Amino acid sequence: MVARAWGVELTAPDAYTALPALVQALQAPGLAQEVIESLPTETRQALQILMENEGRLPWATFARQWGELRVMGAGRRDRERPDLSPANPTERLWYRALIGKAFLNLAAEPQEFAFIPEDFLPAMQHLGGASLPPPGRPASLAETAHHLPASTAILEQSANLLAWLRLGQPLEALPLQPAIPPPALSGLLHAAGLLDSDLQPQPEEVRSFLESPPAEALSLLTRCWLADPSFNELGLLPGLTFEGNWSNNPLSTRRVLLDLLNPIPADRWWSLAAFIAAIKERQPDFQRPGGDYDSWFIRRAGSESYLRGFNSWDEVEGALLRFFITGPLHWLGLYDLATPAPGAPVSAFRPSAWADALLGGGLPVGLPAEEGKLRLSSHGRMRLPPDLPRPARYILLRCCRWDGTKGAEMVCSITPVSLSAARQQGLRSSHLVSLLRKHSADPISPRLVEAVERWEKLNVQANLQSGTLLRLASPEIVAALRKTKAARFILEELNPTTLLIRPGSEESVINALVEMGYLTEDKREE
Repeated sequence: MVARAWGVELTAPDAYTALPALVQALQAPGLAQEVIESLPTETRQALQILMENEGRLPWATFARQWGELRVMGAGRRDRERPDLSPANPTERLWYRALIGKAFLNLAAEPQEFAFIPEDFLPAMQHLGGASLPPPGRPASLAETAHHLPASTAILEQSANLLAWLRLGQPLEALPLQPAIPPPALSGLLHAAGLLDSDLQPQPEEVRSFLESPPAEALSLLTRCWLADPSFNELGLLPGLTFEGNWSNNPLSTRRVLLDLLNPIPADRWWSLAAFIAAIKERQPDFQRPGGDYDSWFIRRAGSESYLRGFNSWDEVEGALLRFFITGPLHWLGLYDLATPAPGAPVSAFRPSAWADALLGGGLPVGLPAEEGKLRLSSHGRMRLPPDLPRPARYILLRCCRWDGTKGAEMVCSITPVSLSAARQQGLRSSHLVSLLRKHSADPISPRLVEAVERWEKLNVQANLQSGTLLRLASPEIVAALRKTKAARFILEELNPTTLLIRPGSEESVINALVEMGYLTEDKREE
């Protein structure tokens, strides 16, 4: 069958003597190139896919795209002649001996591969005179209507999160909604050595990171992410729950995905949906050893059904590809994104102006400077712009109460509680005043400085407290009330006949007075 497909005439009396003659004939100069060029386009594409993957692919991956090889004994082959009417490109290549099938030790466990015999590899270096195009297609104008350029926002968000964790607050209680989910950002900071295994800031490493220029800080985060085996993009996918003791290889997957993205032109927007669809067709098993879609226990959050089998590819692998590009690659300043309209899902991407430098371990140029000035009111409320220098941001946020955001700015306030927390970390009020003077856009109110300095010396000079006023007829009733169970509701004795009681305890106090023989007039009802 092989000899016929190659146009080789065999006269040997048996297979034993025919085999060496056939092998010699198949290596005739130029013959393999002629046979390859005579193949149908789809079959040549199958060979191109193999060549793109160093001449081999897991058999399950290859057969899923190009068709299974029907199992036949010698008698059935003689009757049905699959070489003359192959069912798919796999059989067409198989009966021309252009591919083989064998277990190869190329992974942790031996896997069955489809492979191109080494003798034929030289003839396939220029299949059809053209190489495979980049996966997917250029984006349309509609897909790129609204641009989301790469930025250094991760540096600001890193300083915020480091300050929050340095205050001893839990990650899940972060009172902001940053663009980078806190679990992902903390994972990146851990990969960079800024957080320990308990997500506690490492003082010296944090100081060096905050004081470094933006280009160095961004390069550090990128280099550490590229090399970190513990940062698991798959585990960060929203809406999925992971169970069981199986494991994936994030570092290997990350490198494969970067290789898949490498052919994308640097000067063109590329369709995200088309890229994902092309990877599903060309190399769907980029993170699955041997194309195993059954042993990973993944399910949708809130659902009892597991995402198993290749039919779940879009919800796992497809979702991972989208997250990889719109998440880490964008957060780290490597890729620009685009959408059809503001707020719409991402539809296109392209490498940023900083991508080559960052991926090569170098320092990007043209990053925005951190020269922003804060706005401070006379009563201690301040607004921190995104480009405030990171060292100042880190310290100010540890000295203030976090009040949320207003637009792109963080809003925080100086309070006695926040100053006490800062003092417990070794931060002095004089340091705070110095930072405010250096980084404020306006002159600082002398009264505010006086209030902060007075607090440093004397602590709180005024206390605002909620409560209910209880006036009694005589000091004796006050003394008697203090002997009842209602005494725990008394916050303060303002004078011999007037008490401040805890809000919400009014009914309990009224009942205690009734038991003592006194009725209470509730002025709150008037």
